[in-house]
This record gives sequence, structure tokens and C-alpha cells, in this order.
Amino acid sequence: MKVIKADTLGYCMGVRRAVESAEVALKEYHDKKVYSLGPLIHNPTALEELSKKGLNIIEEKDIENLDSSSVVIIRAHGVSPEIKNKLVSKNVSIIDATCPRVTVSQNRVAEYSKEGYDVILSGDRGHAEVEGIKGFCKGNFYCVQNLEEMTVLVNSTKFEKCLLLSQTTFSEVEFGKIAELAQKKIPSVKIINTICPATRERQEALERLCQKVEGIIVIGGRHSANTLRLYQKAAGYVKNAIHIETADEIPPEFKMLNTIGITAGASTPDSVIKSVENSLAQ
Repeated sequence: MKVIKADTLGYCMGVRRAVESAEVALKEYHDKKVYSLGPLIHNPTALEELSKKGLNIIEEKDIENLDSSSVVIIRAHGVSPEIKNKLVSKNVSIIDATCPRVTVSQNRVAEYSKEGYDVILSGDRGHAEVEGIKGFCKGNFYCVQNLEEMTVLVNSTKFEKCLLLSQTTFSEVEFGKIAELAQKKIPSVKIINTICPATRERQEALERLCQKVEGIIVIGGRHSANTLRLYQKAAGYVKNAIHIETADEIPPEFKMLNTIGITAGASTPDSVIKSVENSLAQ
């Protein structure tokens, strides 16, 4: 069996930065309770390792229960100004690990909405990044998950000034379709492609990989948006495509293939990728 890894896979800059921030905090504040506001990243293996080191998870509804000795890490997805203000009011130590690319989107929305623009964001409704960005909007905010939802929106709503941008992990192809429709239906639309290059690079690397293999293994958390999109793309290219979280989930039939490609979502640790490689090698 030949195993080929994608040119680009695993941790992106924003996720690696968040994990490293947590590890530093756990060492520096070893005598205090250290929390991440929501799961730090969408990978259960990585979360389990951080939990063993002392990282706790707190939800937004539980902020009121924090005391001033607590340390809270804002994860890469970011949070709304309202949530950050709640943390400030509790006088806790805050470590802001918001991905710089998410911060750019937050600032764009704040800037344009202040000037009277309606905001349309293509992304997963309810996703932490989307909710955080929404909190920076001072006017009308709409989230569309695909071209169909965008079609309904532009046919039912009149826009004077409008900004279109995207969740950083959104599909490049789908955003292109949504942007094309926006240009046709909203003459004054301002379009900013805020999809992270890391997302684009992983999807393009996967496309190249699919040309060389009989099967694709996509490694990453079940709730990772970018991992799910990698799997969906892989399933469209090759007959044998699976999405797993750990090496234990590799189906026996996959080990009968001659060539297998491996890719991984932006929140998948190097150690998990390596364990999958080792399992296939055996």
C-alpha cells in the first residue's frame, strides 16, 4: 500500500496559535482555573489532551459564575463585543486567541454597518465564528448557507447598500456562486472574499491528491466545518472517501487499497495524523 499525504493539511495558523496560547496559559497560571470559552478547537483528541493539562470549558451562559481569579481564553472563532464586555465586567484575566483573519472580518462588519450597509455573510448559521461576527453588526445582518438561501434572500429583500463576506472556512466554490448572484441582483454590493487562504490551500491540495489515489481519508473532528467540507469535496472526486476522528475508525476495506490519500482539517493535531499514517503502515 502507498500512502500519500496532501501537500497542505492539519493545523492552520489560527488554530495552532489558539492551542499554543492555551498551553502557555496553563503553565503561567498553573495556580488558577483556566477556561476556554466554548471548546477551544473542534477536535476531541486535542481537547482531551488540553483537559489533562488543566484546561476547562465554560459556556457563555456560565460567565456570570466566574470569579476574578479565573483565566478565560477566547478561542480562534472569536466572540461578539457583548460577550467580551461580560468577561471584562467579571474582572477575569482574558487571553484573546481570536484568529487574526476572523478579527479582520469583525472589523469589516463593524466599519461597513456603521456606514449604513446591510451585511450578508455566507456561512454556517449558528457557528461560533458567524455569531461572533454578527455581534459587530450595527444594522441588518443575514446569514446564507448556500446559493439557494441567497436566491431566496435577494428575491425577497431590497438592498440599498450591502456588504457580502464569508465565514473563513466556507466553500470557495459556493461563495463564488453567491457572489455572482449578488452582483446581478444588488448593483451596489461590496464583495470581500474573507475565506482564509488555509481553507483554500487545503481544498486545492485535496483536489490534486484525489488524482493520484484510490481512496481518501479525511481526518478531523465531527463538528469541524472545514473538515466536513474537505470530506464532501473528497466524496465528489473519489469512490472511496471517509471522514474519521482517530486511527481506530479506519475501515478494514481501506487497508486493501493500493493507494490511499490522507488529508486533515485545520483543527486536527499532527499527532492524530501521524497515528493514522502508522496504522496504515502496519
